[in-house]
Amino acid sequence: MGSQWTRDKVYLRAKQEGFRSRASYKLIEIQNKFGIIRDDDNIIDLGAAPGSWLQVLRTLTKGRVLGIDLNPIAPLDGIETLEGDLTDPSVQNRAREILGTVSIVVCDAAPKLSGHKSYDQARAIALGEEALLFACNVLKPGGNFVIKSFQGVDFPELLTSIKEHFYVVKTYSTKATRKGSTEIYIIGKNFKG
Repeated sequence: MGSQWTRDKVYLRAKQEGFRSRASYKLIEIQNKFGIIRDDDNIIDLGAAPGSWLQVLRTLTKGRVLGIDLNPIAPLDGIETLEGDLTDPSVQNRAREILGTVSIVVCDAAPKLSGHKSYDQARAIALGEEALLFACNVLKPGGNFVIKSFQGVDFPELLTSIKEHFYVVKTYSTKATRKGSTEIYIIGKNFKG
């Protein structure tokens, strides 16, 4: 990690408090504001590596928590993981087998960035669409969905798609997001099924 990270107060705080990344605080903030997770929810975290959201999720529910990522996730107590592609139907089936009823799907994933803003934004939206499709395939009616996205020309289309599947949809920029970032979270509550 370069020097930009070591000067980042949120990053340093995360390391001091034992979190795997600064993203932990984003989920804590979203939970405090929107109350998306109940203490008996079974939860899937898509794009879960390195596991910072998994660390927070484990403290918010007594239900089962499953992290899915293309990359291996270092073990965490009380967390199950699956290495695989969220677009693969066999991964979706395996997730349902592991958890049974799925109450919440969260996704803090982002594609590897190329530095070309419009290309990166389109890839982030495509990833968001895949995560939404995954959530629609596994969530129980009334379930909740949280996804990271990036504002840009294609963002309204993703937001509209999520509104088609959830009764309540909000957008939110966390305080832990870096200044100048177009990062935004979409919170979908009460899945229509």
